[in-house]
Amino acid sequence: MSQKLMIIDCDCGIDDAQAIMLALSSSNVRILAITCCFGNTDVDNVCQNVLRVLSVCQRTQIPVFRGANICLMGTEKQFKDHFGTDGLGDVLPDRDSYNWQTQIQKEHAVNSLIRLVNEHPGQISLVALGPLTNLALAVKLDPSLPQKLKDLYIMGGNMEGKGNMMPCAEFNFYMDPESAYIVLEEYVCPTHIATWEFTCRNKLSWEFFNEMISQDTAAARFMKMITSKCWAFSREPGLNTRDIVFGTGFVPYDSFAVAACVDGSVITESIECGVRVEIQGELGRGMMALDLTGKLKSHRVFVMKTCNLTKFSSMLMASVQQP
Repeated sequence: MSQKLMIIDCDCGIDDAQAIMLALSSSNVRILAITCCFGNTDVDNVCQNVLRVLSVCQRTQIPVFRGANICLMGTEKQFKDHFGTDGLGDVLPDRDSYNWQTQIQKEHAVNSLIRLVNEHPGQISLVALGPLTNLALAVKLDPSLPQKLKDLYIMGGNMEGKGNMMPCAEFNFYMDPESAYIVLEEYVCPTHIATWEFTCRNKLSWEFFNEMISQDTAAARFMKMITSKCWAFSREPGLNTRDIVFGTGFVPYDSFAVAACVDGSVITESIECGVRVEIQGELGRGMMALDLTGKLKSHRVFVMKTCNLTKFSSMLMASVQQP
């Protein structure tokens, strides 16, 4: 069986790290590159975080590219400390102690994305796990880029008007609403979206999480360490917005998008409809609206609705059973 070619664009926090591990553990996937963007933390931290994950999983041959460190309109936004100020729980003892810059490719992430897609037309699955700034810049430089992608998987946005940054906006889209708008308007390839509400409604038990990080492997020990002091992984009810809205449980947000790309049968039901990102207003800025009436005549995407949690759990467990 031929391998699926994948590029991962991320703002590597703890959930991105888990998602990258899931992709690395999939025998039918070949990761061509990981491109980095600001989001959970600044882009330099993101680059270091990706390199650390690849090192833990002994896959340092995968090239890592530095991308956008600010949103498209150039207005800086305060980083959210959901996964710690460095994105990986603020527990890594030797951060900045090694010359990580020498391990980052000199080519800019946006240029690498355009180059790789043009080298493999119709073959690459692009998985976007953070703000969509790199993707928006890429399509402005090469408008034909989306037609050359095999498909696009996004973790971000919302489907019920519920938000975790603003009352109606999810974090990734809120951090760069203009880029989210551009991507969902101009990326006309088959597009699959794992929204915030979808991931929260398909949460897993903390018992499963404890079993996962208790495996005797380097990957599991790494996950146990970076989640050990992070308040996002607290079992205390009410600390997280998702707990208030959806109840307590472990939500590996970004892993849903990667799992869907690796094995489409993980997603058991999707809504096919047009979508549009609101870029005006205050409370609704960054919200993704679903056009179930077809009035917008916009690009139709697949918004994930239900998930085979048994299969998904197995993939997550396999992701930490690496050396």
